[in-house]
Amino acid sequence: MKIEILGMGCATCNKLEDTVRQAVKETGSDAQVDHITDIKKIMAYGVMTTPALAIDGKVVAAGKLPSLADIKKMIGGK
Repeated sequence: MKIEILGMGCATCNKLEDTVRQAVKETGSDAQVDHITDIKKIMAYGVMTTPALAIDGKVVAAGKLPSLADIKKMIGGK
C-alpha cells in the first residue's frame, strides 16, 4: 500500500503525516508513506485544498485533517 500526504509542508499537513505514520504503526501495516510537497504533483491529483490524503493513487480526504481512527479505517485497520 502506498499512502501519500499531499501538502506544501504547513503545520496541518505535517500533523496529517504524523497521524498517518501513527496509524500505520498501530495497525501494523507495511504501507509506504510519502509526503508530496511539489505543487505540480499535488495538482495532478486534482486537489485544490490541502492537506490531502491519497491511498494507492486515490484521494480519500482533502482539505481536512482526518482523525487517527478514520485513517486506521482507511488503511484497513480497526
